[in-house]
Amino acid sequence: MNRRKALAGSIAVLALLASACTGTGGSAKGADAKAPDDPSAVKGSITVLTHRTDLVQDGTMEKYAAEFNRTHPGVKVEFDALTDYEGEVKIRMNTENYGDVLMIPAVIEKKDYPRFFASLGSEAERAARYRFTDYATVDGKVYGQSPIGVVPGFLYNKKVWSEAGVTDWPTTPAEFLDDLRAIRSKTDAVPYYTNFKDMWPLTQWTNVNGSVGCDTGATTALAEGDPWAEGADLRVGDTLLHDIVRGGLAEKDPTTTNWEASKPKLAKGEIATMWLGSWAVVQMRAAAEQAGTDPADIAFMPFPARKDGAFCAVTSPDYQQAVNVHSDHKEAARAWIDWFTDKSGYAAANLALSPLKDAPLPDVLKPYEERGVKLIDLDDTKGGEVKTIDNQSEVGIYKPDYRQELVDLARGAREGGLDDFFDDLGERWAEARDSLGS
Repeated sequence: MNRRKALAGSIAVLALLASACTGTGGSAKGADAKAPDDPSAVKGSITVLTHRTDLVQDGTMEKYAAEFNRTHPGVKVEFDALTDYEGEVKIRMNTENYGDVLMIPAVIEKKDYPRFFASLGSEAERAARYRFTDYATVDGKVYGQSPIGVVPGFLYNKKVWSEAGVTDWPTTPAEFLDDLRAIRSKTDAVPYYTNFKDMWPLTQWTNVNGSVGCDTGATTALAEGDPWAEGADLRVGDTLLHDIVRGGLAEKDPTTTNWEASKPKLAKGEIATMWLGSWAVVQMRAAAEQAGTDPADIAFMPFPARKDGAFCAVTSPDYQQAVNVHSDHKEAARAWIDWFTDKSGYAAANLALSPLKDAPLPDVLKPYEERGVKLIDLDDTKGGEVKTIDNQSEVGIYKPDYRQELVDLARGAREGGLDDFFDDLGERWAEARDSLGS
C-alpha cells in the first residue's frame, strides 16, 4: 500500500470540483451526519471508498464489516478499493456519486469541505474526545475523522546499525551522517534508501516540520514565513536529505528504486534506513516475517534534533474518513465512521497512534515513551492556507517533484547550488503568499 500517496491537484481542478458541487445543489440533501441513537435500528447500504487495496484483497475489511454488523445488523457495507485513490476520487467528485464514506482527498482544500462532506459535529464536542479534529474543521464544524494517527521517523534495521557500532540514536544531523558513514564502511548495507522512483515516499520529508523545532505552531510558520529560511525545519530536513545523497550514503542510482522491493531489503539488512513514519513499521515487520528474519530488528527513531535536551515528533492524521454530503444513508455512514474509529481495533492492528485521546501509545512508540520523546499535536488552523499557498506557488511540499529535484542536485544530475535552490523555493513561496494576501 502506498500510504499517503496524496498528490495535491491544480487550482483548476479545485475550481472544477467546487463548480461541479455547486451545480449539483451543494448540500441540498442535508449537511449533517448525526450519530444514531440506537445502532441496532440503523438501516441502509453504504459504499466505503478506500485506499487500502491490500486489506480489501486479503479479506480484512470484510472481517471489519462482519464485526460492525454485530451491533449494526441493518447496515450493509461494501468496499470500493482504489489503487490510484487520489486520481480516481478526484474524477468521481465531479458528480454526486463518490461513495457514502470516503477518505478526504488531498486535492480538496479545507474551505471546501462543507461543499462535499456532511458535518460530524462541532469542534468543541469532538475535540474533547479525538485528536486531529482541527485538520477537518471549518467554521467550528468537523467534517472528517482519521481512524489512526501517524508519527514521522526513521525506520531502521537495528541489527545493521549495531553491526556498525551504533546503538544510540543520533542527536544532530551531523551525527546521523556519521552513523551512516559507519554503516557504509562496516557493513554491506545501503545506509539510506530514498525510494526516489516511487516518488511519494519523498513527500514524507515534509513531516519533519514541527519535529525539529518542537513547535506546535510550525504549520502557522509555514503560512507566515519562509519554510527554507536558515534554521527552518524544512530547510534542516531537506539539507539532511541532500547531504545523505551528496555524501554517497544512498543507493547508487535513485531512478531504479522500488518501494515494494525495499521492504524485504530493509528486513534482511540490505538497506539500513528509510525516512517514513510509524505507519510503515507493521509493513516492514510483516516483510521480515516473510523473509524469515527477526521482525524485532525493525526499529523506529525520531529525527536527529533535540530541543531543551528532548527529541520531538509531530503527530498527524492519516486519511480522514468523511460522509458524502449527497449520501442517502448519512446515519449509516456516520455509524460506520464512529465504529471504525472507536471500536474496530484498526489503529492497534496497524501499530498506529489511536485518534482517541485517552488511548495508550502503541508498542512501536514505547521506545519514544521510554526515552522521553515529546509527541506534539500541530495546530492546523492555517493548514488550509498553507495548502493554498503551496498550490499557488507550485512548489509542492506535499508533492515529490521538488525533492526529486533536490536529490538530482545532490547527485550531480542537476546544475546549481543548494543555497540557490532553497532561495528559489522561498521566493516562489513568498510571491504566492503575498499574491493571496496571506
